[in-house]
Amino acid sequence: MVPRLLMVGILAGVTATSVPTSALHAQDPTTPITIRAARLLDGHGRLVANARGVFFDPNIGLVLQNYVENKDKFIGVGNYDEEGFAFMEGAIDDKAEMFGRAVASGVRMPLGTDAVAGAHGQNAREIIARVIDGGQPAGDALIGATSLAAESLGLETLIGTLAAGFEADIIAVSGNPLQEIRRLQDVVFVVKGGTVYKR
Repeated sequence: MVPRLLMVGILAGVTATSVPTSALHAQDPTTPITIRAARLLDGHGRLVANARGVFFDPNIGLVLQNYVENKDKFIGVGNYDEEGFAFMEGAIDDKAEMFGRAVASGVRMPLGTDAVAGAHGQNAREIIARVIDGGQPAGDALIGATSLAAESLGLETLIGTLAAGFEADIIAVSGNPLQEIRRLQDVVFVVKGGTVYKR
Protein backbone atom coordinates (compact mmCIF):
# COMPACT_ATOMS: atom_id res chain seq x y z
CA MET A 1 0.00 0.00 0.00
CA VAL A 2 1.50 3.32 -1.08
CA PRO A 3 -0.01 6.35 0.66
CA ARG A 4 -1.37 9.17 -1.41
CA LEU A 5 -0.16 12.67 -0.68
CA LEU A 6 -2.65 15.43 -1.27
CA MET A 7 -0.80 18.70 -1.58
CA VAL A 8 -3.11 21.49 -0.51
CA GLY A 9 -1.27 24.78 -0.61
CA ILE A 10 -2.19 28.32 0.24
CA LEU A 11 0.00 29.55 -2.62
CA ALA A 12 -1.90 27.43 -5.13
CA GLY A 13 -5.20 28.86 -3.88
CA VAL A 14 -6.62 25.46 -2.95
CA THR A 15 -8.90 25.42 0.06
CA ALA A 16 -10.62 22.70 2.01
CA THR A 17 -13.92 23.49 0.35
CA SER A 18 -12.38 22.81 -3.07
CA VAL A 19 -11.33 19.30 -2.04
CA PRO A 20 -14.48 17.19 -1.63
CA THR A 21 -14.31 14.12 0.57
CA SER A 22 -15.36 11.98 -2.38
CA ALA A 23 -12.24 13.09 -4.29
CA LEU A 24 -10.02 12.07 -1.40
CA HIS A 25 -11.35 8.52 -1.42
CA ALA A 26 -11.94 8.13 -5.16
CA GLN A 27 -9.28 5.45 -5.68
CA ASP A 28 -9.08 3.37 -2.53
CA PRO A 29 -10.69 4.37 0.77
CA THR A 30 -8.26 2.18 2.74
CA THR A 31 -5.12 3.97 1.50
CA PRO A 32 -3.81 6.62 3.90
CA ILE A 33 -4.08 10.22 2.72
CA THR A 34 -1.83 12.99 3.99
CA ILE A 35 -3.10 16.55 3.71
CA ARG A 36 -0.49 19.28 3.87
CA ALA A 37 -1.73 22.85 4.20
CA ALA A 38 -1.46 25.88 6.42
CA ARG A 39 -5.09 27.00 6.21
CA LEU A 40 -7.11 23.87 5.79
CA LEU A 41 -9.07 23.54 8.98
CA ASP A 42 -12.30 25.37 8.30
CA GLY A 43 -15.52 23.47 9.08
CA HIS A 44 -15.31 21.28 5.97
CA GLY A 45 -11.58 20.74 6.46
CA ARG A 46 -12.14 19.35 9.95
CA LEU A 47 -14.65 16.88 8.58
CA VAL A 48 -12.22 15.81 5.86
CA ALA A 49 -9.20 15.65 8.15
CA ASN A 50 -11.01 13.63 10.80
CA ALA A 51 -12.11 11.02 8.26
CA ARG A 52 -10.57 7.58 8.63
CA GLY A 53 -7.20 7.25 6.95
CA VAL A 54 -6.57 11.00 6.65
CA PHE A 55 -3.58 12.72 8.23
CA PHE A 56 -2.85 16.44 8.47
CA ASP A 57 0.87 17.26 8.27
CA PRO A 58 1.43 20.98 8.82
CA ASN A 59 4.87 22.49 9.38
CA ILE A 60 4.95 25.34 11.87
CA GLY A 61 8.45 25.44 13.32
CA LEU A 62 11.10 24.75 10.70
CA VAL A 63 10.31 25.18 7.02
CA LEU A 64 9.47 28.89 6.71
CA GLN A 65 11.79 29.76 9.57
CA ASN A 66 14.68 28.07 7.75
CA TYR A 67 13.99 30.01 4.57
CA VAL A 68 13.90 33.30 6.50
CA GLU A 69 17.04 32.45 8.50
CA ASN A 70 18.87 31.60 5.26
CA LYS A 71 17.34 34.31 3.09
CA ASP A 72 20.74 35.42 1.79
CA LYS A 73 21.31 31.92 0.35
CA PHE A 74 17.94 31.78 -1.44
CA ILE A 75 17.17 35.36 -2.54
CA GLY A 76 17.48 35.82 -6.27
CA VAL A 77 17.57 32.10 -7.01
CA GLY A 78 14.65 30.95 -9.13
CA ASN A 79 11.49 32.61 -7.86
CA TYR A 80 12.80 33.55 -4.39
CA ASP A 81 12.23 37.29 -4.16
CA GLU A 82 11.49 39.95 -1.52
CA GLU A 83 7.73 39.58 -1.99
CA GLY A 84 7.92 35.83 -1.36
CA PHE A 85 10.03 36.30 1.75
CA ALA A 86 7.62 38.92 3.09
CA PHE A 87 4.79 36.42 2.59
CA MET A 88 6.73 33.68 4.40
CA GLU A 89 7.58 35.95 7.32
CA GLY A 90 3.93 36.95 7.68
CA ALA A 91 2.74 33.35 7.54
CA ILE A 92 4.94 32.18 10.43
CA ASP A 93 2.73 33.71 13.13
CA ASP A 94 -0.47 32.38 11.52
CA LYS A 95 0.79 28.80 11.62
CA ALA A 96 0.83 28.43 15.44
CA GLU A 97 -2.80 29.58 15.66
CA MET A 98 -3.81 27.20 12.85
CA PHE A 99 -1.96 24.36 14.55
CA GLY A 100 -3.74 25.06 17.84
CA ARG A 101 -7.08 24.71 16.03
CA ALA A 102 -5.88 21.43 14.54
CA VAL A 103 -4.90 20.13 18.00
CA ALA A 104 -8.33 21.10 19.36
CA SER A 105 -10.06 19.35 16.45
CA GLY A 106 -8.42 16.01 17.25
CA VAL A 107 -7.06 15.51 13.74
CA ARG A 108 -4.17 13.06 13.47
CA MET A 109 -0.94 14.96 12.79
CA PRO A 110 2.22 13.04 11.90
CA LEU A 111 5.54 14.82 11.69
CA GLY A 112 6.61 15.31 8.08
CA THR A 113 10.11 15.82 6.76
CA ASP A 114 10.09 19.16 5.01
CA ALA A 115 13.66 19.88 6.04
CA VAL A 116 14.86 22.05 3.20
CA ALA A 117 18.41 23.08 2.38
CA GLY A 118 20.08 24.27 5.55
CA ALA A 119 17.60 22.52 7.84
CA HIS A 120 18.79 18.92 7.65
CA GLY A 121 19.22 17.47 11.12
CA GLN A 122 16.97 20.11 12.68
CA ASN A 123 13.58 18.38 12.60
CA ALA A 124 13.45 18.51 16.41
CA ARG A 125 12.66 22.21 15.97
CA GLU A 126 9.34 21.23 14.39
CA ILE A 127 8.41 18.98 17.32
CA ILE A 128 9.42 21.68 19.80
CA ALA A 129 7.32 24.32 18.01
CA ARG A 130 4.32 21.98 17.95
CA VAL A 131 4.48 21.71 21.74
CA ILE A 132 5.57 25.22 22.76
CA ASP A 133 3.88 27.35 20.10
CA GLY A 134 1.05 25.07 18.97
CA GLY A 135 -0.08 23.66 22.32
CA GLN A 136 0.24 19.98 21.40
CA PRO A 137 0.96 17.69 24.37
CA ALA A 138 4.59 16.49 24.25
CA GLY A 139 3.57 12.82 24.17
CA ASP A 140 1.32 13.43 21.16
CA ALA A 141 4.13 15.27 19.36
CA LEU A 142 6.52 12.36 19.97
CA ILE A 143 3.92 9.85 18.75
CA GLY A 144 3.48 12.07 15.68
CA ALA A 145 7.20 11.74 14.97
CA THR A 146 7.27 7.96 15.43
CA SER A 147 4.36 5.53 15.19
CA LEU A 148 1.85 7.97 13.68
CA ALA A 149 4.35 9.05 11.02
CA ALA A 150 4.94 5.39 10.17
CA GLU A 151 1.20 4.78 9.92
CA SER A 152 0.73 7.79 7.65
CA LEU A 153 3.28 6.27 5.26
CA GLY A 154 1.68 2.83 5.41
CA LEU A 155 4.85 1.50 7.10
CA GLU A 156 3.48 0.81 10.58
CA THR A 157 4.48 -2.87 10.36
CA LEU A 158 8.13 -1.95 9.72
CA ILE A 159 9.01 1.24 11.58
CA GLY A 160 7.79 3.64 14.24
CA THR A 161 7.63 1.20 17.16
CA LEU A 162 10.20 -0.31 19.50
CA ALA A 163 9.33 -3.98 19.19
CA ALA A 164 10.78 -7.26 17.94
CA GLY A 165 10.81 -7.42 14.15
CA PHE A 166 10.79 -3.64 13.61
CA GLU A 167 13.72 -1.68 12.23
CA ALA A 168 15.69 -0.36 15.17
CA ASP A 169 16.11 3.39 14.73
CA ILE A 170 16.46 4.94 18.17
CA ILE A 171 17.69 8.17 19.69
CA ALA A 172 18.25 8.85 23.36
CA VAL A 173 18.33 12.35 24.78
CA SER A 174 19.62 13.78 28.03
CA GLY A 175 16.58 14.39 30.19
CA ASN A 176 12.90 13.72 29.73
CA PRO A 177 11.34 15.34 26.63
CA LEU A 178 7.86 14.76 28.08
CA GLN A 179 8.79 17.25 30.80
CA GLU A 180 11.01 19.54 28.69
CA ILE A 181 10.52 19.10 24.96
CA ARG A 182 13.69 21.04 24.12
CA ARG A 183 15.63 17.99 25.35
CA LEU A 184 15.11 16.55 21.86
CA GLN A 185 17.99 18.76 20.76
CA ASP A 186 20.35 17.06 23.26
CA VAL A 187 20.84 13.74 21.46
CA VAL A 188 23.37 11.52 23.25
CA PHE A 189 22.79 8.14 21.58
CA VAL A 190 21.79 7.11 18.04
CA VAL A 191 20.99 3.68 16.57
CA LYS A 192 20.06 3.34 12.89
CA GLY A 193 19.06 -0.04 11.50
CA GLY A 194 20.49 -1.75 14.60
CA THR A 195 23.91 -0.08 14.27
CA VAL A 196 25.13 2.35 16.93
CA TYR A 197 26.29 5.64 15.37
CA LYS A 198 26.61 7.86 18.43
CA ARG A 199 27.27 7.05 22.09
